[in-house]
Amino acid sequence: MQELTHYINGEHVKGTSGRFSDVFNPATGEVQAKCPLASVEEMNQAVEIAAAAQPAWAAINPQRRARVMMKFVDLLNRDMDKLAEALSREHGKTLPDAAGDVQRGLEVVEYCIGAPQLLKGEFTDSAGPGIDMYSMRQALGVSAGITPFNFPAMIPLWMFAPAIACGNAFILKPSERDPSVPLMLAELMEEAGLPKGILQVVNGDKEAVDAILHHPVIQSVGFVGSTPIAEYIYGTGCANGKRVQCFGGAKNHMIIMPDADLDQAADALIGAGYGAAGERCMAISVAVPVGKETADRLIEKLVPRIEKLKVGPYTAGNDVDYGPVVTAAAKANILKLIETGVEQGAELVVDGRNFNLQGYEDGFFVGPHLFDHVTKDMDIYKKEIFGPVLSCVRANSYEEALALAMDHEYGNGTAIYTRDGDAARDFANRINIGMIGINVPIPVPLAYHTFGGWKKSAFGDLNQHGPDAFKFYTRTKTITSRWPSGIKDGEEFNFKPMD
Repeated sequence: MQELTHYINGEHVKGTSGRFSDVFNPATGEVQAKCPLASVEEMNQAVEIAAAAQPAWAAINPQRRARVMMKFVDLLNRDMDKLAEALSREHGKTLPDAAGDVQRGLEVVEYCIGAPQLLKGEFTDSAGPGIDMYSMRQALGVSAGITPFNFPAMIPLWMFAPAIACGNAFILKPSERDPSVPLMLAELMEEAGLPKGILQVVNGDKEAVDAILHHPVIQSVGFVGSTPIAEYIYGTGCANGKRVQCFGGAKNHMIIMPDADLDQAADALIGAGYGAAGERCMAISVAVPVGKETADRLIEKLVPRIEKLKVGPYTAGNDVDYGPVVTAAAKANILKLIETGVEQGAELVVDGRNFNLQGYEDGFFVGPHLFDHVTKDMDIYKKEIFGPVLSCVRANSYEEALALAMDHEYGNGTAIYTRDGDAARDFANRINIGMIGINVPIPVPLAYHTFGGWKKSAFGDLNQHGPDAFKFYTRTKTITSRWPSGIKDGEEFNFKPMD
């Protein structure tokens, strides 16, 4: 039984709380490691070390900090296969999907190489007679991130890379379900030249989270997870004077117009709905075909595609479409919601409830499911299932389809499939959702744009990565400067009027 560690001050440190969480192999159901759960004292020690190391790091030229990021990119590429394998072993993702998890995080690190440009302030000469005015972006100090199980590489990289590039120290509290990759990332950052103590990885549960939220030294907190916890972290963090950004649940709709290429739309729904076993906050979980004919034809195209999906462990090869969900509890919750959908009258067109993988009977595998004739009052429509379940909600018109997405409490991502430019433009302009795809099923922005939802999918006024990250992890300081000329006419209390 492997006992994992924290990573503090450049070293792997055993937990001292005496509390551990089981880390499973999702494919077999076996416990493969124990993850230490930090006490308040352990968290405080990590913050103290980070606070002591941070001023010297912030004083380093931004270009030199960027060079650490450049080296880190090289190391991520060097160890891509090792990182992907470790990620798959604990999360259950296929190896190509795990490599994509690392790659989308790596792209944010590449963006952070531009820190010298992104951290530049503003300057106004002659704001008044002999007076210049300029602004500087300065690091907050110590920042923290609380990251989810479903992207154990990407989301930590989205948080700590810009924070550190800005000159902050960072406390990472990863998911205790798959903590090995974050520990590996911390090692690689220091191999890239990051000073000890700037990136600390502290494993834990709610006790560690609350220690972050109440620690007076920690200036900002980022979170990705469920909406109830996002609301708790946002409210508690803000009440304690911290800058907070929290990203919660989702229920992403794809509208399929009558003029859409239905083969293209069906293929997109398969990848976006069932990839990573549906454990993505940007997964498409609701298909909204417009018109009966469109809906009937779409279902006809989806069924054979779904029935051909290959479900299995990551060790079964790169042709596996998706693997297990992360825990037995997650599997039980998914199956419970599926039963609720049947009880409430949805038509279960593809029934994966009896899915069984020979040799992996104790694994956390869930077969693919497709519901048709789902209505907006059903639990499977209102709740985030976070599993390989696609619901079809039929709409009679474009306006009805648009209203479904706009009226839902979540507003993370959405998509429309159409050949009509007017419909696509109207959809993009009117929809009250943060990320929109036009004939693109999972509209996750590239690293130099920002990622963030609306409504109950996001809390805070700044998004992840892109320009917003450099705003979130810095404060602006404005300086008004006047140098004596050697001629003194006495005190002045106002700007002189311009000539």
